[in-house]
Amino acid sequence: MDSSETQPLPSSDSREDTAPSTSKTSGHGQDAPKPKKASLKRTTGEPKNAKSKKRKKPRVSQPGYRVEQGEDMLFVISSTTSQYEGSAWKPPKKGSKKKKLAKGKSKAGQSVRKKTVRAPKPKLVAVPVEKTEKTDVTFFVPQDAMDHRWGQSVPEEVLINIFQFVVTQDGAVPFLCRVGRVCHLWNAAASSPALWRKVTIGHCWIAPGKSQQPTTEKRIKGTLTWLSQNRFSQLRDFSLYHWKKNVNYAVETVSQNSPHLRSLTLSYCTGLTGDAFHSLSLHSRSLQSINLQYSEFQVEGFLEFLESHGSQIKQMLYTHGISYNRVLAAVTRGLCPDLELLEVNTKLDSKDCELHINIQALQMACPNLKTFRMLNVRPLLKTFRNDADSTLGFPLLEEMCIATTSYSYMTDKDLRDILSGSTRLRVLDLRGCSRITPSGLAALPCDELECLYWGQYFTSNVGSSSTKKGLHMVTEKWSRTLQQLDIANQLFTEEELEIAMSYFGRGTEADTLRSLNLSGTRITPPALRSVIGQMTSLNYLNLSSCRYLPRGMKRIYRGQEDIRQLLDKLD
Repeated sequence: MDSSETQPLPSSDSREDTAPSTSKTSGHGQDAPKPKKASLKRTTGEPKNAKSKKRKKPRVSQPGYRVEQGEDMLFVISSTTSQYEGSAWKPPKKGSKKKKLAKGKSKAGQSVRKKTVRAPKPKLVAVPVEKTEKTDVTFFVPQDAMDHRWGQSVPEEVLINIFQFVVTQDGAVPFLCRVGRVCHLWNAAASSPALWRKVTIGHCWIAPGKSQQPTTEKRIKGTLTWLSQNRFSQLRDFSLYHWKKNVNYAVETVSQNSPHLRSLTLSYCTGLTGDAFHSLSLHSRSLQSINLQYSEFQVEGFLEFLESHGSQIKQMLYTHGISYNRVLAAVTRGLCPDLELLEVNTKLDSKDCELHINIQALQMACPNLKTFRMLNVRPLLKTFRNDADSTLGFPLLEEMCIATTSYSYMTDKDLRDILSGSTRLRVLDLRGCSRITPSGLAALPCDELECLYWGQYFTSNVGSSSTKKGLHMVTEKWSRTLQQLDIANQLFTEEELEIAMSYFGRGTEADTLRSLNLSGTRITPPALRSVIGQMTSLNYLNLSSCRYLPRGMKRIYRGQEDIRQLLDKLD
């Protein structure tokens, strides 16, 4: 075959059927006769050289890249559409610029000359290849050719484990709903019942405070129905936050399709009526925990639920109000004999903080109580008819919280009546209880207390401003077991604080204290030096507003290194 048939045509100045430049001088600087202007129209006649006409061949699909051996014994893939035909793809040299057209060239020459289109640079990705006897070879494959396949080749078990990490951190909704629309494999992984055991739904459709349109309400109900029927078969914990409408519908739909439901949280919700509680009593036979904090609910429906299902409830949390006094009364009557956690709180700006409670009846009705919290309430303990029965206590109690933001009526006698039989107590929160004395704390029957919160944050205008004594009795009793101690703003003298801090580290288990809050106290450098030098595991130290310390030391210290630097300054 003639070489003119296989090689591409040269540039415009060497082709015979293309009009050359109309300028008087050629590209080599020599004079040349002006040839006739070539016609650009297609002729219908036969070509002059019939043999040069190529015969059309059937198209064969070719791959979009070519594999060649490059430098360092590596295979390189180059695009077949690249302008560098016959060689492997190479990146362009830096500083290279396109050659400008010579002056005087006509537009006719530019119209015939085809513009070379540079192919995009393929992305190279290293892919290991089977080792040969001679050398190790690394195969490079374009990344774009694999992007559409990697997600479909991952095992489903691996995807489920990856999704589980995200669900644990961000929740199942709306993450699983979104990744389920990627492909069939991701949809199958996102549909695993193991990922839908804990679901929390907040503001998914509307912003808080805005009205709900009928179309939006229809979408909400449709989505809840589909999720309940297709995803909630193994649901254990379900939570709703800030729902003002459709709360009844959500509770009824979830309870009907979730036979294994154990925990229900409805926080900042309104419109909860007896129909929802009736559905829970019929379908949720495994329900053990119910949280109604900061939510409005129908008391009669909730009491009916406790009468039928209260024997299985182990955790109950709700916000106290005037209309909810009957709830605690129902618990003291024995409707929840297996109750292990009871929390009653009020809002920070609430004025109805007084809670009438019969501790003796509650101790008899809930002997298995382990956690008892009364947050921001002022408990008013009723008098006991028989003093002999008042020593019953909570034998299994591990955490007791009576913290308040205003003031408290709690006295040493009240505290002793509540914790008379609580030998297993580990956490005691008395923040705001200004009437409790160190002698009352030392008289408690618990010998292994780990956390004591006794700071006074909101009672500066209530109570006496005189100094207190006896802190050393508290530290002497629990110095071996205390891990967290908070005595912020307690008015103990400098000598009393120094004696109390010296008890840390005297026992065999001296390295137990992790957190110490001395904010607003009269702690002195000698007393501080003794406790820091003995407690080597101390990670948190609050010395803000301590007037008896030098400047530069009255701040919060975090970490052992920061506390070690403070000890160097004290020395």
